[in-house]
Amino acid sequence: MKNKALDLSRHEAREYHTNYSGIFFKAKKVLLDKKSKFQRIEIIENQFFGKVLFLDGLVQTTEKDEFFYHEMLVHPALACHPHPARVLIIGGGDGGALREALKHPVEKVWLVEIDQEVIRACEQHFPWLEEALADSRAELAIADGFDFIQQTRDRFDVIIVDSSDPVGPSAVLHARNFYQKLKKVLKPDGIIVAQAGSQLLHLEEHGQKYRFLKKMFEHTLFYFGPVPTYPMGTWCYNFLSDVIDPREVKKLRIPEGLKYYNQEIHAAAFSRPQFFLEKLK
Repeated sequence: MKNKALDLSRHEAREYHTNYSGIFFKAKKVLLDKKSKFQRIEIIENQFFGKVLFLDGLVQTTEKDEFFYHEMLVHPALACHPHPARVLIIGGGDGGALREALKHPVEKVWLVEIDQEVIRACEQHFPWLEEALADSRAELAIADGFDFIQQTRDRFDVIIVDSSDPVGPSAVLHARNFYQKLKKVLKPDGIIVAQAGSQLLHLEEHGQKYRFLKKMFEHTLFYFGPVPTYPMGTWCYNFLSDVIDPREVKKLRIPEGLKYYNQEIHAAAFSRPQFFLEKLK
């Protein structure tokens, strides 16, 4: 559900998940409020969550809980792949996914973000982005992700899709055509992971997506993890590969110093609740 612009005049930011529920933040301070070519970008400071990034009124990142999302988006793929030399990240202008990918023995990571203003805002307010981009293995491309994969001549070991939710303008990044093009730039033994949306709010979209993805990849899996400030609190991710089944990998390569992801979380994340299994049928 796309929000109207946040009402920051009362020093309060609200994101509505349905017509009847949502989440709100008290704004200790408004740090940024601007309209880019693509979207409205707002950053506030909250007493508990620290700095909070909103795009078109929807929470993208908070300093307090971003590690739940970024670790679960990135590490299940990179911990499973034996040699993740070349990694592509589509979206993720806040830099969290790039930071996590660089914790692995990668040779190069491309970050493809459509909105230059998001990069500028996050470099100023979320220091991990500037630090990650300073790594010699990182390369930033300001481009539409769909266009990038049609034009690139590179092939990738791991592709990470850090897009918005599977509704509205971002629906194209969850469609069959997009994944067909992604597979063309993926190495034969490669892995694609993608954020897929809320476990509950986007249940219909998960069923539709699964029906075409299972025909494209030998291993088509959903996995789950909590994100306290995302709608309904439990988030879904796609794991796609023709070679690697993440449930069968005996030894995961897990970086030191993580806050959430570990061997036990990896195993549990691929367990699916009954209502979700019924939808996939």
